[in-house]
Amino acid sequence: MKKTIHDNILKAHYFGELSATDYLVPFKNILEIVKKNSSEKPEKIYLTFYDDKSARVSLTYRDFSQRAYQLANYLTENGIRHGDRIATFSHNHFKTVILYFASWIIGAVVVPVNVNEDIHRVEYILNDSGTKMIFTKDEYISQTGKLNLKNKTEIISFDKFAFDKYSDELNSEVKSDKEDECLIVYTSGTTGNPKGVVLTQYNLMSDALAISRSHKLDNDDAMMCVLPIHHVNGTVVTIMTTMYYGGRLILNQKFQTEFFLKRLQDEKVKVVSVVPTLLQFLLHSEENSGDYDLRNFSHLICGAGPLTCEIAGNFEKKFGLKIIHGYGLSETTCYSCFIPLDISREDHYRWQNEYGFPSIGIPVECNEMEIHNDRGEHMHENEKGEIVIRGHNVMKYYFNNDEANEKTFEFGWFRSGDEGFFKYDSKGRKYFFITGRIKELIIRGAVNISPLEIDEVISKIDCVKSGIAVGFENDWYGEEVGALVMLKNSNISEEQKEKYKEIIITECLKHLPFFKSPKVVVFSDSIPVTSTGKYQRNKVKDLFKEWKEVQFKELRITN
Repeated sequence: MKKTIHDNILKAHYFGELSATDYLVPFKNILEIVKKNSSEKPEKIYLTFYDDKSARVSLTYRDFSQRAYQLANYLTENGIRHGDRIATFSHNHFKTVILYFASWIIGAVVVPVNVNEDIHRVEYILNDSGTKMIFTKDEYISQTGKLNLKNKTEIISFDKFAFDKYSDELNSEVKSDKEDECLIVYTSGTTGNPKGVVLTQYNLMSDALAISRSHKLDNDDAMMCVLPIHHVNGTVVTIMTTMYYGGRLILNQKFQTEFFLKRLQDEKVKVVSVVPTLLQFLLHSEENSGDYDLRNFSHLICGAGPLTCEIAGNFEKKFGLKIIHGYGLSETTCYSCFIPLDISREDHYRWQNEYGFPSIGIPVECNEMEIHNDRGEHMHENEKGEIVIRGHNVMKYYFNNDEANEKTFEFGWFRSGDEGFFKYDSKGRKYFFITGRIKELIIRGAVNISPLEIDEVISKIDCVKSGIAVGFENDWYGEEVGALVMLKNSNISEEQKEKYKEIIITECLKHLPFFKSPKVVVFSDSIPVTSTGKYQRNKVKDLFKEWKEVQFKELRITN
């Protein structure tokens, strides 16, 4: 890595007067946390898992650590060494959580992969990361069998793995350190292939510390996870944070509206992490919080997608449950800021509703935030610019990507690509707001989508002269995917236009998963571009405003 890039990345790991090596946590690695909890509270429940049929499995801290040690021993006995990469290709499952910790215990790196991703993207992630093993479940074996991988990669099914064949006494030669890389999370950008976000054990521990303190979590407090754990939100907010403070993790295979409030009640959950899409599903359900005993529940954490004042206000009014809005990215481990938990009801309402956008809050204790102009200079109160972050939860770097690292860390801060501003409160604290994106990334239901990937598919359709993907505002997923298209033959009837729209949507579904495919096609005689020829997607979002309230049902097209 070039020296200037390295120096700028190093600066981004500083926080105030603390250098990158002035550690905030007392543990030298994640293994120490596992040992501490299994020693101090062996019979306490750490993890309770519900599958999609509501079957329930619970593991104590002793059970969990023994399973993690057994799997760690399997990994080392089968050639996995410090720094080697292991992929997960599965839905939420308690065995995936065991694999995460088993890998971190021996200093290996987990590469989480979304099972709904298209096969070419999966191949790129596995080849780019140099993955040596893939852990999956029987139902996904046929998908993994289609992968064209450069390196010899062993595929193991969780369903056939026998934990008890291996010792639950950890190999004494196992060594790991807080600076060890432990996660490579691939996230889509506005260009080409996804970028591998490299996070260290210290990144995870420092963010878990900040999250637990921000939300006053300790002892046996329970957090519930309904988000996919191939994403940092599920991994860090609920899996790592509960392990860090020694609490209980309630893991769901997936979000199910009809069981959400019931599980908060039954498991005495204190905090649950959601995205705005799930709030919308609950708002449109028949569920009523008054039907449940939620005396142990404190609040919802909400982020990872655009939250509107309307949705937040309607949810709190209907359910009487507090939303703590926050913001962060994979590149900052997870959360970088939250609305404070202990402000008055009046202040909570004001910061959430009175400035056009719900505030994303104040920085957590392990990082600082600013608003910069395009020259890396600090902006003043109410001035819009780019949200930038530096601190102990900022990623190590992008894997194998000097070009992205140089641009992202150009001024010694992590540049988010998101536009925002800040306002001071009466104590002189900066409350931040996000107003849009400088980069034209589409974020649908907390999933980053590269518009260029969709552009390529649209442009190859026979009837299309030119076309672009546009992320437009949608009440259900924050943003949805639309297509703005110029046809080769524009002199056609309305009936023919409807036929072409159907053709375009169908062809996209043949090459893209549903979540990436355009749901709406708008025809135009022109597509706006900059002086350098770049598409100006943000200028045409209004063309899709009539579909703001529409929930698009999933379609599948087979080749």
